[in-house]
This record gives sequence, C-alpha cells and structure tokens, in this order.
Amino acid sequence: MMTESQNVKFYRHMENLLRLMTNLNGFSRDSLTDELAEICKMFRISKGEVRFFQGLNYEMQDKGESYVCYDSGEGGTEVHHIRVVTNVNAVVNCSVLMPAYAEPLSPDEFEKVDLVMKTVLNFVSRKRLQSVVEMLAFHDESGFYNSRYFQRYLHQLNGENALGGKAALHFNLRHFSLINQEIGKTAGDIVIRNYYDGLSTLIGRSGTVCRLGGDNFVAICDQSQLDQVIGYLEGTPVSYDSGFGSRVMVYASAGVYKIPEGFQMHNPGEIMDKIISSSNAARGGAEHIRFFADSLLIEKERIMRVQQRFPAALANEEFQVYYQPKINLRTGELAGAEALCRWIRKDKMIQPADFIPVLERSTDICKLDFYMLEHVCKDLRQWLDEGRQVVRISVNLSRRHMMDVDLLNTILEIIDRCNVPHQYIEIELTETTTDVEFKDLKRVVGGLQRAGIFTSVDDFGVGYSSLNLIREIPWNVLKIDRSFLPGEKDHKDSARSIMFRHVIAMAKELGLACIAEGVETQSQVDILRDSRCGLAQGFFFDHVLSKADFEEKLCGFRYPVT
Repeated sequence: MMTESQNVKFYRHMENLLRLMTNLNGFSRDSLTDELAEICKMFRISKGEVRFFQGLNYEMQDKGESYVCYDSGEGGTEVHHIRVVTNVNAVVNCSVLMPAYAEPLSPDEFEKVDLVMKTVLNFVSRKRLQSVVEMLAFHDESGFYNSRYFQRYLHQLNGENALGGKAALHFNLRHFSLINQEIGKTAGDIVIRNYYDGLSTLIGRSGTVCRLGGDNFVAICDQSQLDQVIGYLEGTPVSYDSGFGSRVMVYASAGVYKIPEGFQMHNPGEIMDKIISSSNAARGGAEHIRFFADSLLIEKERIMRVQQRFPAALANEEFQVYYQPKINLRTGELAGAEALCRWIRKDKMIQPADFIPVLERSTDICKLDFYMLEHVCKDLRQWLDEGRQVVRISVNLSRRHMMDVDLLNTILEIIDRCNVPHQYIEIELTETTTDVEFKDLKRVVGGLQRAGIFTSVDDFGVGYSSLNLIREIPWNVLKIDRSFLPGEKDHKDSARSIMFRHVIAMAKELGLACIAEGVETQSQVDILRDSRCGLAQGFFFDHVLSKADFEEKLCGFRYPVT
C-alpha cells in the first residue's frame, strides 16, 4: 500500500502529465518524457515503451513506430502489457518492464501503473491518428502532396507575407499515356514518382510540388529558380529501371504566374485561376510554357460565355448547317458535300474557331455533333421528297464520341428516324492516339460499314498518321489534309509531291476513294489530276454555302475543272 506522501506525489505527476497532454498550444515531448520518467522511478519500472502500428498487417510484419517513455538501461521482465485496436484498425501496444531484483508491484501500485499506461495509450493513439488523418488529408493515395496541401502552403506563405517574389506553376506531362503504353503502367508510375522527386529536389526548401491527379501538378518556387525549373519541364530524362539504366524523356506543358512583390492573396483561387488559364493556353497552343497575362483571363471569360450560352443556343436552333461541295475532278460534277456548323446569334455569324475548340473541352461537342447529324438528315429527307439529285453528305464526329458505347445505336436511330437511306450519309472521324481509342475507332467504323453508312478518315497526314489506321480499319474514303497537299513551290520530284502521289496510289490499291481538301489553285487541281486523286474540296471550287445556296447546286450543276 502506498503511503499518503507517495499518493500525493503520484497525483501531482499525473496532474502535470494531463496538463501537458491537453495543452492546446502544443506540448513539449521532453517535458512529457520527464514526467513519465519520474512516475516510472516511483514504481521501480526500468523501461516503458509504446508502439504504434497503422494497421493489423503492419503489426504482423512488426512495422511500427516506437516511443520509449523511460529506459534506465537495466533491462528486465515485462510486468504489464496493454494492446488496443482502434476503430480504424490501428494498433497501439504499451508495455512496462521491471528488473529482476525489484520488489513486485502491489495491487494498489499495479492499478496506478495501469492508469498511467491507459492514459499514455489514449494520448499516443490520438496524436498518431491525428498524424495519420493529416497525412491522408494532405497526400493522395500514392503519397504525393495534394491540392489541399498546396492551398495550405499558399495560406502559410501569405500569412508570412512571403508570396511576393515566388512563381506558381500548373503543369501536366505531355502524351504520358504513350509512355504508359510503351513501358507499362507500373514503370510509368515509377517515372512519375522519379520526375516528381527530381523537381522537388531542384526546388528544395524554397517551394513545393503537389499532384492534382494523374499527370497534373502544381508547384511553387522562387523566381530565381524559374529558369532551371522551366528547363526541367521542357524535357528531362527520367529513369524507371535502375538496374538497366532505362530512361525516357518526359516533357511538360505549363502555365506560370510570377507573383509580384507585395502581393496579398484573399483566396487560393486568385493564383489557381491564373496558372490554370495559362496552362490551358499552353496545352492548346504551339508554346508549351505560357506565362500568365491578363488576356488569358479575358479568354477564360470568353470560354465561359460560350459554355453558358451553348444549351440555350442548341435548344433555340441557333446552330445552322452549311455545306461545302465536293467535286469530281474528272467530270466537274457535284460528288458530295461536307456539313459544317455555323452559329448565328442575333443575326451575327460566330465562326467555328470561336466555339468548336471550347465545346471540345467537354461532351458538349457530342451534343452538337448529334444535332448536326439530325439536321443534315432532315435536309436530305426534304431534298429527296422534292425530287432533287441528292448527293452523299459527310458529318464530322469528335474523337470524344469514342467513349460512348451506344454511339452506333444513336447514329442509326437519328438516321432512321428521319427515314434517310444510309448510302447518303458519310461519317468523318479523325485518327486516334492510343490503343484503346484505336480499338474503339475500329469497332465504330466496322459497325457503320455493316449498316451501309460510308466512313472517311479525316485530316489524314496532319499528324503522325499510322498506316495501321488505313490497313486495319475498313474506311471508304481517305480525306487528305490541306497541309499534305503539294503547293506552288513543290516540283513534281519534291518530297511532298512524291509522298502525296504514293499515298494516293496506296489508297486506291486498298480500294479507298481519295479526296483532297483545301484546294485553292488551278495548279493544285492539276497535281491532283496527275496523281489520279478523284475528288477535291476547297475555295477554288466553292466556299462554304448556306442551305439555300447549296440547294441550287443540286440541279446537275457542273464545276470547271480545266
């Protein structure tokens, strides 16, 4: 039985211990350890230890964190052990040892030691779980700092008046899906981790790098480091297999905002808006690094206006179908037309370049494509009912449709609802960039072919066109981009002329019809005829025509081709 003075001493230490543990302004670990050491000495304890495991599997593997409250160095035998499993399966163990020569604990002493151990367990559990929660809150599932951490970091710098002179960046890794295809997802994850670590090391303590998801990141650094950071983003080799020294080049597109001196932030959105708008400009333009300018915010507002007005414009049928004729180069006859969209708002025409790229940022472009297909079908049905000489009309579909498993059914439903024979519709699709998209493209084109609907590969030659695109997919028409068409300065033995002739010859051998778009001069017409390209489209023959103007061509009109 403990004496009264011993009890007073014990409760005084317990009071100090609880005061330290409940200090809202933070606690001193050294002070806490000192109090526990005094209590251990009171009860002849030679060692007290707490071990924390994030989960049961960590405990089984003995992978935990240890906090030694007191250790006299005498060793001893365990005399009490408490194990607690929390609601989230974290495990906390507390054990105390006594040397062999020490007098055993009395029941009263054992009860007090048990109370101290449970108090320490409760405290350690709470502190460690708080750390785990904080880690989960400010890290993603792969252990990268996340957007919440970035916002907290901005607030911290702002509170210290230290944002001025920093540079904020938003960047994404360009064509990273191709790297994953080339080396595999597992190696791709290693590349992202090593790339992140390399940039974090470069920036050091002057800033941070955080991952927003996938291959999108944000960062802060000193402006004095900006040249080095941009050099890193413009292209750096990253290893993914240290044993063999395997590396890939990783490139990024980025938006940069140089924060002026004296800048005071009211909310993180002020900075995020600037770096994201400039990053979007970098992704969609020729320059892969774009610095923020006020004009980008103006562009962002324009984009938002288009997005906001689109639903009502679609419902009010402000979008109208225009037609550009396709010409048979041998006879000059009208061989078809491409349906092109024009937005007529308050009697003013909005050009496609001002709204199509905006709609392509989301599935809004898919809604517009279906709208265009339906209106083309209605026009065709009208012309057929009027007894006109109807030609096949091609309708563009965005690459975004490839994600739609019901695409074929939707296309057929629209055409059949308008009672249009399938041979009068041609669907134009662009080349794809991934294996998954390629498989979807092949599936869609095959389905359209089986339904008797013509298909064409649009803009062939504008990108890094794969021969698999025309070897494995059953197209009807190869539409050659204007950039591939020989110009005035290209003689017949130039590389462009030779390639053009061979593409035409190859397509014809494969049974594909060929059409060249963007034809503007007689010399180009001559080149096309010499190359045996049968169809052409461009300003040389006709501009984009309204429905009424195009109807005048459906009466046996012939274009001059010589």
